[in-house]
Amino acid sequence: MAEIITIDDPDDPRVRDYTGLTDVELRRRREPAEGLFIAEGEKVIRRAREAGYEMRSMLLSAKWIDVMRDVIDEVPAPVYAVTPDLAERVTGYHVHRGALASMRRKPLPTTGELLRGARRVVVMEAVNDHTNIGAIFRSAAALGMDAVLLSPDCADPLYRRSVKVSMGAVFSVPYARLETWPNGLDPVREAGFGLLALTPDDRARTLDEVAPHRMDRVALMLGAEGDGLSAKALAAADEWVRIPMSHGVDSLNVGAAAAVAFYAVASGRPGA
Repeated sequence: MAEIITIDDPDDPRVRDYTGLTDVELRRRREPAEGLFIAEGEKVIRRAREAGYEMRSMLLSAKWIDVMRDVIDEVPAPVYAVTPDLAERVTGYHVHRGALASMRRKPLPTTGELLRGARRVVVMEAVNDHTNIGAIFRSAAALGMDAVLLSPDCADPLYRRSVKVSMGAVFSVPYARLETWPNGLDPVREAGFGLLALTPDDRARTLDEVAPHRMDRVALMLGAEGDGLSAKALAAADEWVRIPMSHGVDSLNVGAAAAVAFYAVASGRPGA
């Protein structure tokens, strides 16, 4: 059973994992270096535990202690009880859901390990918006994609905002980070995947024309909001694909486009 410790000083070193959560640059540096990430809200905390992530501690306001009682009883990690005001002073924002947990990261698989047994893979290039990362992971989980590969400059899927937007789906879709770009795509092609670059370019064929759901192995490449895939990424692809647009709309937000494309890629799979 976890020990419940009342905290009344925002500078208490025991709650250091939770300090400055709104400082994106600080958290980007700290969290991977210290091997932690923050899960926010009851559902996300439970999903992180179900996915096998080890808990370092919890930060709870009083009313959430009873809600999380079963977790408190099962996990030996300390529980820090705080007032809503103190939680805000520690984290830098009003913690609406009143429950935070600091979790230990797991080692990421290699590209080869990730591709083994996969048939539908998402490849992201330079997607740095945490909301988009979370939305893409959520759609990937919901629509049957097997795994995600990230270019070296993609944002961290375990950053608090990404985890929150994905509703914990970042825990259910395995991912790996490529060491180089775009040369890191070579092992993907060598593993038998067709590399499809999603782009609004008129020279691309529509997803219906390409029929990726009939392909044996597909790696769907997505670029950052606004810029899209780089020229190097487009050159590395086997084929360009697009979502046909109507009413003068030239493109979709990358999160929305990903969901449409994932459905087209995975809809013909057995059991889909």
